[in-house]
Amino acid sequence: MQLQLKLTVAAALLAAFGMASAQEQVVKIGSVAPMSGGQAHYGKDNANGVIMAVEALNKQGITIGGKKIKWEAQVEDDAADPKQGTAVAQKLCDMKVNGVVGHLNSGTTIPASKVYHDCGIPMITGAATNPDVTKPGYAEIFRIIANDSSLGAGLAHYAHDKLKLKSVAVIDDRTAYGQGLADIFADTAKKLGMQVVDRQFTTDKATDFMAILTAIKGKKPDAIFFGGMDPQGGPMLRQMDQLGMSGTYYFGGDGICTVKLAELANNAKSLAKTVCAEGGTSLQKMPGGVAWKKDYDAKFPGQFQIYSPYTYDATMLIADAMKRANSVDPKVYLPELMKSDYKGVTATIAFEPNHEIKNPAITLSSYPGGKKTPLD
Repeated sequence: MQLQLKLTVAAALLAAFGMASAQEQVVKIGSVAPMSGGQAHYGKDNANGVIMAVEALNKQGITIGGKKIKWEAQVEDDAADPKQGTAVAQKLCDMKVNGVVGHLNSGTTIPASKVYHDCGIPMITGAATNPDVTKPGYAEIFRIIANDSSLGAGLAHYAHDKLKLKSVAVIDDRTAYGQGLADIFADTAKKLGMQVVDRQFTTDKATDFMAILTAIKGKKPDAIFFGGMDPQGGPMLRQMDQLGMSGTYYFGGDGICTVKLAELANNAKSLAKTVCAEGGTSLQKMPGGVAWKKDYDAKFPGQFQIYSPYTYDATMLIADAMKRANSVDPKVYLPELMKSDYKGVTATIAFEPNHEIKNPAITLSSYPGGKKTPLD
C-alpha cells in the first residue's frame, strides 16, 4: 500500500512537471557582431549586453501568452564581413529566432537588413550608424543610437566653432561606415568654411599608414579626420608621433571612441589631441548608466568598450514589445515595437516614423592622460 502511494505521488509529480514544461516557451534573441578578428573586442562587448539583458529577463519570471518564457541569447559571429553577415542573418531566420540585436558594422547591417526584412524578424541596432541602414524603410529595422549625420556634423562643428580650426585632411577605410562618416564630416566642414586639404583612403585591415600620413603632413592641416575603427586608429596615432605630427588634432566617430584606443595607440602623444564622437550620452549621464556599468564590470571585468548599454536596451525593448503584444511572434509584436516609449539604461526610447530614435544625443570625448573622458 505504501509503495503504491509513493508510485502514485511520483506519477503525479511527473505529470505536473510535464505540464509545467509544456507551459514554458523558449524565446531566442540573436546577437550578431564580430566575435573574431581585429574587432572582436567590440563584438564581445555587444554580446555581453545581450547576455546581461537575457539574465535579467529570466530573473523576472515573465509570462507571455499564458506561457512562462525562458529567454536565450543566440550569439553569432559575422567577423565584420558583409558576406558572413548575410549568411548569419539567414541562419537566424532559418532558426526562427524571435528577434535580433545587431549588427555592429554598417557594412554588415545594411545587407543583413534585407534578409531580416524578407523573413519578417525585427532587428534593432545600437551600433551601426550609417544613415542608409534605415533608408530602405523596412518595417523590421530599428536604430537606437544617433546616426552618422549627427556624429560627423557634430565633430565638424566642434572643430570649427570650438577649436577654430581652418583646415583638415580626411582619411577613411572605404567601408560603408567609415566612408559615410568621413563624407558627412568633410561636407559639413566645407559648409562651415573649413578647407579640406587632402582626402586619403585605406582599408579596415591596414596597419601601415606612413605613406598616407607623410602625404598629409606636407599639406600642414590643423587636423586629421579618420572614418574607421580603433584597430586602425591606434596604429595611426602611433605613426603620427613618429612623423612629428603629435600637435595635429585627430578626429573620429564612435568607431575609434573606445577605451581600447589608448591601448592600441600605446598611449601615443597624439592621444592628447584626439576628439571622438559617439551616439547617446556618457555613461555618467545615462538614466541608469552608473548602476548598470557596475553590474557589467562585475560580470565582465575589463571588457567594456562602447555599445553594450545599447544592446542591453535593444534586448529589453524587444521583450517589452512582446509583453505589450502578449505574443512572442514577430508579426504580432512588431507593431508594438514601433509604439515603444521605453525607459532604458541609455535613454527613454521612442521612434521617429523612419525608425530612427527620437531626440538622438551625441557625446564628444577626449583622452587626457590616455583615459577616455567625456568633454563638457
